[in-house]
Amino acid sequence: MNGALRRVGAAMMVARTLALAAAILASANPRTGAVASESAQQQAAAAVEVKIDNFSFSPTEITVAAGTTIIWTNHDDIPHTVVSTEKVFKSKVLDTDEKFSYTFSKPGTYPYFCSVHPHMTGTVVVK
Repeated sequence: MNGALRRVGAAMMVARTLALAAAILASANPRTGAVASESAQQQAAAAVEVKIDNFSFSPTEITVAAGTTIIWTNHDDIPHTVVSTEKVFKSKVLDTDEKFSYTFSKPGTYPYFCSVHPHMTGTVVVK
């Protein structure tokens, strides 16, 4: 019975792979053969990292499209926060390697700072 189950599982995996390949080929440009990857590009552009390191945000200012998620990662050995000066978003205290994310849905300029170290500032510009 185990052999039969393995064959069924293998057949299902092959079927899924073929279905995925067919979907990719169906999205190819008939003239160039290039695969339309707009959704993949949108997903890749939908998340952007800002590093917290050496008591600073890097990049200090970032411009993104509406709908982009910014992920702040604390690479310092001490805690930091990410707090909007206009109370749009606020992280918990982030220890080393912890992350905070926020999705910017509306165009505008969003200044922020670290409430533990207020000299640490940054800006997100959403277009």
